Amino acid sequence: MLQNPYATPVIAWFDAHARDLPWRRPDATPWAILVSEIMLQQTPVARVLPAYDAWLRRWPTPADLAADAPGEAVRQWDRLGYPRRALNLHAIACALTERHGGEVPASYDELLALPGIGPYTAAAVASFAFRQRHAVLDTNVRRVLARLVNAEEHPPKARTTAEQRLAEELLPDDPPQAARWAAASMELGALVCTARSPSCGTCPVVADCAWHQAGRPAYEGPPRRGQRYAGTDRQVRGRLLAVLRAADGPVPRTALDAAWHEPIQRERALDALVADGLVDPLPDGTYALPGATV
Repeated sequence: MLQNPYATPVIAWFDAHARDLPWRRPDATPWAILVSEIMLQQTPVARVLPAYDAWLRRWPTPADLAADAPGEAVRQWDRLGYPRRALNLHAIACALTERHGGEVPASYDELLALPGIGPYTAAAVASFAFRQRHAVLDTNVRRVLARLVNAEEHPPKARTTAEQRLAEELLPDDPPQAARWAAASMELGALVCTARSPSCGTCPVVADCAWHQAGRPAYEGPPRRGQRYAGTDRQVRGRLLAVLRAADGPVPRTALDAAWHEPIQRERALDALVADGLVDPLPDGTYALPGATV
């Protein structure tokens, strides 16, 4: 196992500079932490905060959510993006209620067996909710490790086995300390070791950073392009879902047709929403959020 010369200074920095986020507070339940992890996937903290608060006010426990229709989860999700995550949370709530007595399990394997939960989310919940020893390798941590250890400005586009192995080798032996390191290294990537404008002058481990010591060499991999949204099928799906969220019940096809001008793209987006289970086509030709009563 590698020695981790970064853990102590990064955790000390985290103790002094970590953001006061509700899912980090002592009263955050494992369910609240799981909800935050699902919401934070590909979504900035600033957008998640109000959605997280509203979600937990409405459904403070998995049983509360499981008792509601899946379409209500999609409605509550509003414009947070990637609305399939709302259905995943509803399915998770149902599984927790049916299999685990309404409680989030502490076991990594049991977390991984929940619908829509992958290795990252299972590791994050086991670490942050139960203080277990797992490598929590999100985009921010991958960038921090790429710079600190490999002298590379950015990690590979897709997570590699070598990255996972390095993250595991750097885990402190003590489980609560490992969980603290996971949160601290993630926060360092979010606030200091950022993708575009890293603040190396305020980094607690800059003296040990291989990338900084090498003169901060520029990234030489494939072009890193931001995701376009305007005019994409994602935008069209968002427009169609907005119509359904705003309605008290099923809506006629004409209401969906009015949401986007281009018929072929609109049809493709609607078909995708139906295939993903986010929209139910009803026998009378109207459309509704899933599980809505007619």
